[in-house]
Amino acid sequence: MKGLKEFTIPFVGLKEGKHLFNYTIDNKFFETFNFDDFNSSSIKVLLTFVKKSTLFELGFTAEGTVEVPCDISNELYHQEIDAKLPIVVNFGPEYNDDNEDILILPHEAYELDVSQFIYEMIVLAVPNKRVHPKVLDGTMESEALKKLKELQIKEVKTVDNTDPRWDKLKNLITEKNT
Repeated sequence: MKGLKEFTIPFVGLKEGKHLFNYTIDNKFFETFNFDDFNSSSIKVLLTFVKKSTLFELGFTAEGTVEVPCDISNELYHQEIDAKLPIVVNFGPEYNDDNEDILILPHEAYELDVSQFIYEMIVLAVPNKRVHPKVLDGTMESEALKKLKELQIKEVKTVDNTDPRWDKLKNLITEKNT
């Protein structure tokens, strides 16, 4: 993907040990993935890259906010993002990402693009049901909420009409137990 060169880590030149990479994520990052669910975003991602002789240990942490519409009131709000993603990178004959915790790179690989991992971590950190904090605490004033309260079912009347034939059968059960 164009414009994501800063997310490519050339690990061949790195010494063994711990390396830190900091990334600032905004909507331009998500545009490269054709993802437009966030109105705005401001996320700090820290990647701890531990290079060992035969494998790598990656630890991603993301903190920040994304601006999304509430599913109930459609009002925009800032959703907190706090996510972690550990990944072990090993080497093998061919690329394999079937396991979500282990990534297999081909032996001839010399760099690793971490943009896809960051993208998935952030998108999956947003809850499926996005509810504005003011809706949760009851202080939200919006037309959508007023209309929902108007249309809310006040009381459900239950009718206790049963078929008399079933009542006879129920009596058999209670007579047998006594």
